[in-house]
Order: sequence, then C-alpha cells, then structure tokens
Amino acid sequence: MDKDSQGLLDSSLMASGTASRSEDEESLAGQKRASSQALGTIPKRRSSSRFIKRKKFDDELVESSLAKSSTRAKGASGVEPGRCSGSEPSSSEKKKVSKTPSTPVPPSPASAPGLTKRVKKSKQPLQVTKDLGRWKPADDLLLINAVLQTNDLTSVHLGVKFSCRFTLREVQERWYALLYDPVISKLACQAMRQLHPEAIAAIQSKALFSKAEEQLLSKVGSTSQPTLETFQDLLHRHPDAFYLARTAKALQAHWQLMKQYYLLEDQTVQPLPKGDQVLNFSDAEDLIDDSKLKDMRDEVLEHELTVADRRQKREIRQLEQELHKWQVLVDSITGMSSPDFDNQTLAVLRGRMVRYLMRSREITLGRATKDNQIDVDLSLEGPAWKISRKQGVIKLKNNGDFFIANEGRRPIYIDGRPVLCGSKWRLSNNSVVEIASLRFVFLINQDLIALIRAEAAKITPQ
Repeated sequence: MDKDSQGLLDSSLMASGTASRSEDEESLAGQKRASSQALGTIPKRRSSSRFIKRKKFDDELVESSLAKSSTRAKGASGVEPGRCSGSEPSSSEKKKVSKTPSTPVPPSPASAPGLTKRVKKSKQPLQVTKDLGRWKPADDLLLINAVLQTNDLTSVHLGVKFSCRFTLREVQERWYALLYDPVISKLACQAMRQLHPEAIAAIQSKALFSKAEEQLLSKVGSTSQPTLETFQDLLHRHPDAFYLARTAKALQAHWQLMKQYYLLEDQTVQPLPKGDQVLNFSDAEDLIDDSKLKDMRDEVLEHELTVADRRQKREIRQLEQELHKWQVLVDSITGMSSPDFDNQTLAVLRGRMVRYLMRSREITLGRATKDNQIDVDLSLEGPAWKISRKQGVIKLKNNGDFFIANEGRRPIYIDGRPVLCGSKWRLSNNSVVEIASLRFVFLINQDLIALIRAEAAKITPQ
C-alpha cells in the first residue's frame, strides 16, 4: 500500500508540472498571435513617447497624492502574501510585468468624499477657537452661576446680560459644550482661573436669584419698612438658601423690585374688568374733567414777575445810555478810535497794522513793485500776493462824495457787497473795505468835506 500511494503522488506531481508548463506556453503563444494580428491588420501609429509637463493645480496635487498613497497601499497589500508564502514569481509573470506599460492610475471617485471629510476635520479646531474667542471667560462664569441658580437655560437667556448678545440656541450649545466637550471645558476652566478676584466678585454679584431666595424675600411684608439689618438677619438665618455673594444691600434692592411688580406674598394684582369693553386711554381721557385741571391764578407770583420785568427793563435803559462811554473804552483798547484829522487829510484808510492818509483827491490802491509805484501799498498790511499791482482807485468828487473803482482781477467788497472789475461804488464814513482777505475801515474827515461842499455850493450858483 505504501508503494502504491508513493507512486500515485509522484504521478500527480508530474502531471501538475506538465499541465502548468503547457498553460504557460499556451498563454505565451496566444500573446504572440494577438500581437502579430494587431500588426497585420492595424497600421502602426507614430506617437511621441515624451511626456509634456505642466503645472498642476492645488486640487490635482491633492488628488495625485491621494492616488499615489492608495496605489502604494494596494501594492503593499498584494506583495505581502507572496512574500509570506515564500514563492517567487515565475519567468512568464516577469515577462508579463516587463511587457505591460506603466500607466498612471487615475484617482478613484471614492477619494472625493474622503477629501471633503479631511477638510471638514481640519476646519473643526478653527470653529472651536472662534467660539472660544466670542465667549469670554466672564460669560462662561456668568452662565455657570446662572444655571446653578435657576436650572433653566431660558431664564438664563432672558435674565443674564452677557458681553454680547447670544441667542437661546447659542446659550444651549455653549452649556452643552462646557459639559460634554473636554477641549472646550478645559480651555474655559483655564481662562476662568486667570480672572482677577475683583472681576470674579463682580460677576458673582450679578448672579440671578433662585426661587428659594425669592420665596424667602417675599415673606417680608410690603407695608413694613425693612432696613439693612432686617436683610442681614435674613442672611444669617438662612445661610444655605442664599448665594454666597449675596449682601444685605443686594437683597434690599431685589425686594424693592419684587414689591414694584407685586410679587410679595401679601400683595395682590388687580384683576382686569370683566366686561366686554376694556377701558382704553381715550376713554379715560374723556372721563377727566378739564375744569379741575386748570391752575388757579397766583397773584403773588404774578406780582413778583412784573417787578422783575420792570427791573430788567430799567437796567437795559441804563446800559443803552452808557453805551457811548463803553465805546470809547473799546476803541482805546482796539486802536479803532477816530483819528485826529489835520487840515490836509481828506480821509483815512485804517487797517489792522497800517493807516493810510488820503491827502489828494485821487489815490491808487494795489501792490507796489520795482516797476510799479502806487500811492497805497497794501502789502504793508499783510499778505498781498493775491492783490493786483493796481487794484483800485479812490476819488473825491466836487460834491464831497468818495467813490472807489475796481481795476484789478479780484473783486473788492464794500460792506459785504462785491464790486467787480470795471465797476465803482460810493464810500461812506466807516465803510468796511475788504481786498483779498485784508480789511480796512474808511474814515472821512467830516469837517474838511463840509468846507469843500460849501465851496462847491458857492461856485455852482455863479
């Protein structure tokens, strides 16, 4: 039996070896036939084997890197079993590997969802930091204290004033994050530990009142006048019920607020009228008697008002009578007093710095240069680069009237009225002449002008 079994094993091994060889030979022959047919039927196509390089976009770089990593993983998984079994590739397999061209593996469509998932995961820490930046440590401490006092997030949202306005959903998400998110809770605790003790005390003083605290405060009667000692005694009698940061002053302020809104035990809210029609503002206004609203005349007050009115009017008259005295004082200080005219000065053009005397019947105004000499050099008064070399002419007529004619490019203002180029205007005593931001007062020697007018009147009848 042993010899027969040994013979069967040898024959089976020989048969399997010949079968494998025959299969390898058939496969090689089939490949040769296919290549010869392809060469015979299809003409050979010339193509360049040079690879044209171009710059890749960011998404292509990411996809190609993912494709390379996936192909590397597949190759490693396909080679490891062969290495473990200890079998080497046959000669036919080596030929197949050498003949097959190395084509780039296109990225699989399954890589796109993985890419989006990775991008989303990378953005999550940024969102966390943003939330941490919006929620200040003081807000977190306020939220924790308020929830511990009320056990109601809606009451916390309505009653607590945070550093910025949060919605109810944001308050809920923040509370759940502090409870269940280890990263956010750890960062929030570290930030709250770094708060100053005074800031912590200020935050604790703003904690909401719990129902137990309000119930104890409501027992204080509304008709009584409780003092700070009353609320201090209340704190000593119920130390466990009140929050640790409560003071007698804070309890008194909250009790007054409860009294204002009729929340004490001995207070009752007035019910609305049971009728169909509710009294509105216009109906209440109609019920008011206007005759009762009229103020009674106060004769004493009216007498005092009339006396005060007379006194003020008397003072105004006295000031008006003393006005000329004050005018002399002001003129002496500002230098605007009337000049002492001599017998040859017809008028004076007074500026802030310089005084120009008019001793002839016609004078020219402007800006003096080496080639242009004029009677009144306005550059002595101030900046005159906007003034023309011959800006204007002042003339005295036989009837005693002074006229100014504008011969420059810029207008001359006489008492606020513009005198354009080629126009003229009559000058009176105390007329304000403004030329390119320089202001002058034109003063006339009334005595000398009166003599000129009298002489003109004597000559005209003859």
